[in-house]
Amino acid sequence: MLEKIVYTALFVSDQDKALDFYTNVVGLEKKGENPTPSGPRFLSVGVADQDFQLLLWPGTPGQGEPVGDRIPAAYTIETPDIRAAVAELESRGVQFENGVVDYPWGSLAGFQDPDGNRLQLREAR
Repeated sequence: MLEKIVYTALFVSDQDKALDFYTNVVGLEKKGENPTPSGPRFLSVGVADQDFQLLLWPGTPGQGEPVGDRIPAAYTIETPDIRAAVAELESRGVQFENGVVDYPWGSLAGFQDPDGNRLQLREAR
């Protein structure tokens, strides 16, 4: 009956600013841009060659509850080489909160977008 999840809303304060960050800084591609009848446009980004999209929608960015000394990321992006990805994104101005943190199952590196949405890169083992 159900096939797949196709998008989730990422609440942003400015759609154009968010589009610039996610495409020109993070490296995602613009997937969709369509006007809505009475409001903001349907604007989405995602990884090339994947269906899943982040919908850049006006709203108040969410803040997760801390787990220990960390606030968990709301969005995780897989990468085959986390250290190379972190170095590339840092060269584009992304500031990682704790660098790369290694776990038995893989590695994580967390950062925030300009609105305070928490994201992380993940390299699985």
